[in-house]
Amino acid sequence: MAAGNDNRWMELAVHLARQGLGRTGKNPSVGCVIVRETADGAEVLGRGVTGDGGAPHGERAALARAGDKARGATLYVTLEPCSHHGGTPPCTDAIIEAGIARVAAAVDDPNPLVGGDGFRRLEEAGIAVARGILPQEAGWITAGHLLRVKENRPFVQLKLAVSKDGLIAPGDGAPQWVTGEAARKRGHLMRAQADVIMVGRGTVAADDPALDCRLPGLGKYSPLPVVLDSGLSIDPGARLVENSFARPLQVFYHGDDDGDARAERAEVLTGKGAVLHAVGRGHEGGLDLNGVLGRLAALGTTRVLVEGGPSLARSFYDEGLIDEAVVFRGTEALAGTGLKPLKSQGVEVFDNRDEWTPAPEFSCGGDTMMVYRSRKSMARLA
Repeated sequence: MAAGNDNRWMELAVHLARQGLGRTGKNPSVGCVIVRETADGAEVLGRGVTGDGGAPHGERAALARAGDKARGATLYVTLEPCSHHGGTPPCTDAIIEAGIARVAAAVDDPNPLVGGDGFRRLEEAGIAVARGILPQEAGWITAGHLLRVKENRPFVQLKLAVSKDGLIAPGDGAPQWVTGEAARKRGHLMRAQADVIMVGRGTVAADDPALDCRLPGLGKYSPLPVVLDSGLSIDPGARLVENSFARPLQVFYHGDDDGDARAERAEVLTGKGAVLHAVGRGHEGGLDLNGVLGRLAALGTTRVLVEGGPSLARSFYDEGLIDEAVVFRGTEALAGTGLKPLKSQGVEVFDNRDEWTPAPEFSCGGDTMMVYRSRKSMARLA
């Protein structure tokens, strides 16, 4: 079968994979499309994406929908099919048994349990394999899995909401919106697509946030809340702490500070369901962010959404740990009442084309959304 439409069908597979972000647990969100093309046209026989919690895999979901029609067709998938027994049997087995004639994949899986073995098994079964179809697009969707395997850390996405003059509202316990409803809804969708949402202790003290997704029907996909709190001084009465038995709050603190007072605070927090993680010191005496991300990766986290204040955003920026920055800009200025979103710097840092690649501007009601991808991260994922 001609491969001239490979990009078209892989774009659909990438679209499906994007829909599964934040829902697949430790497994990557994989999109899959099964297509039969003839001289008379093309027919999509089945489509699938990794299910909630990581099963079924996207390939198996698509094969189940295609049924017997899959024999002799082409299967498009965003990540190399697995060839090992994990939570589910190997997808390569299902593809071979279904009689698929050709597999077109976007990205090789660096997981040492796969690592090219998926393609090898397919080829040994007589299935034609095409690799590297839209690898950048699919690789960015799969970045959390790739980084966790390659570098022992999840994908980090920074979200900023700024006024027309590029400032953020100071936290004082009462919401002060700098963007409209459409932009805020998009921000909540980003929460649903993340495994973890992270803020610093200062944000908790100033705003007492819930950090959940409040879009209709998506509340169950609210990310796991994480607070960075060096001194373990978070208010036990904060909403995130009080809700820990429903959504276990993860608190990271300095592990080299001992004392009876902190031991008492730790006991109160754990008694309310919070989970504490001791890490070392990092930049300027703060928490070791690489240690934080490594611990989250060990827990199976693939995507982290950072929504903290200027200090946390600047720390991630200085450490070179932001893979993608999403900036929502409103239509009203804050002037003297606003703060720069990265402490002494503003969002203009993302205009550096040597370090960041911008996506086309997106409209959110009257506001705008700009997405900046780290060139360093893009190179690592290539």
